[in-house]
Amino acid sequence: MFVTNPLALRADYPPSLQAILNSEQGNISSQMLKHWPLLQQAKSPLISLPSLSQQLGVQSIHIKDESNRSVLNSFKVLGAPVALVRLIMRLWPDQAFQAADLFAGKHQLALKDFVVISATDGNHGRALAAAAQNIGCQCVIVIHANVSIEREQAIAQYGAKIIRIQGNYDDSVREAAELAQKNNWWVVSDTSYDNYEEVPRDVMQGYAIMAQEVLEQNANPLQCPYTHVFLQGGVGGLAAGVISHFWQVYGANRPYFIAVEPDQADCILQSIVHQKPSSALGSGDSLMAGLACGEVSPLAWKFLKNSIDWAISIPDEAAETAMRQFAFPHSNDQAIVSGESGAAGLAGLLEILKVPGYCASIQLNPSSKILLINSEGATAPSVYEQIVRRSAFEIAGQLNNVPL
Repeated sequence: MFVTNPLALRADYPPSLQAILNSEQGNISSQMLKHWPLLQQAKSPLISLPSLSQQLGVQSIHIKDESNRSVLNSFKVLGAPVALVRLIMRLWPDQAFQAADLFAGKHQLALKDFVVISATDGNHGRALAAAAQNIGCQCVIVIHANVSIEREQAIAQYGAKIIRIQGNYDDSVREAAELAQKNNWWVVSDTSYDNYEEVPRDVMQGYAIMAQEVLEQNANPLQCPYTHVFLQGGVGGLAAGVISHFWQVYGANRPYFIAVEPDQADCILQSIVHQKPSSALGSGDSLMAGLACGEVSPLAWKFLKNSIDWAISIPDEAAETAMRQFAFPHSNDQAIVSGESGAAGLAGLLEILKVPGYCASIQLNPSSKILLINSEGATAPSVYEQIVRRSAFEIAGQLNNVPL
């Protein structure tokens, strides 16, 4: 399904949104994360795909590759760790905690009884568990029935207590909130709900680092380097974070934003249709585990409602095709290890190109300059190998280009 957003604006970044997400706080988040030992200090690469651009009939395609920013292979490492540090600083303002000391475990005795909890489809929970282990606090992660054992084990290896429930992602979000209230724990979630926005704000501010880096990696960022940016859906946090930075920098000259979601988890698309936060129509179960969310984050929706220009929902098979396209590129393009959710942006682009009317709607033409985000690598290695027919290690060995 493909829809146009009638509420999309070409206007300056609203002050009300800038008060929530802004580049100044983004710089602070970026500096905090420099002290986390699991995070690489270098920017994640921005990779040009000239052969794919030529094949698809557009001027350029770049992909921001988050698959190797850390050993966790996901953009989620930009959100949960910095949100956890900011939460601790708010709870103990008199202690003057510093991010470097927290990540180094220098306050683990003071924080040994501090418990954080979150629901997850996999990557957010893994990032939170890893950060909590470094800091020295306790972590509880709630997963739902469709989270694979492989993803559960990847979280558990960082010392988190795992609670598995029946139901879907949205049920696990509610369960985490109830457990936190009952046990005096603290929720560190990437989605918001009533009276809970500070932590999701900090998570989204971390995600904005990707957009900040993209502009720093372009030769002439004074002029917007992209006409179209394809963004994964989910609860909307990634999209809101990236959009906030582009919108603040370029105002009415921002690029077009296209949200891409699974058919079975199209909550952003449905929110556009109904012009208010709405639930997905599907079951919520999808191969794209990181995007299998049935309800948009209300805080993220504040950013998306006037900035997402179009939304498309895609079948799981489209993500599989895009994963293989990245793994086995045409000509001299670089091979990229892209997981099920990571490949969603390319999958959405390929689906739009199948329908001439869609291309016309989003003004996709030979002058288009496209940005994609590979939000994860092979975070479920067995699933990746089953789809691509080769291991992530083998695909990574094909790298033959130098990133920008």
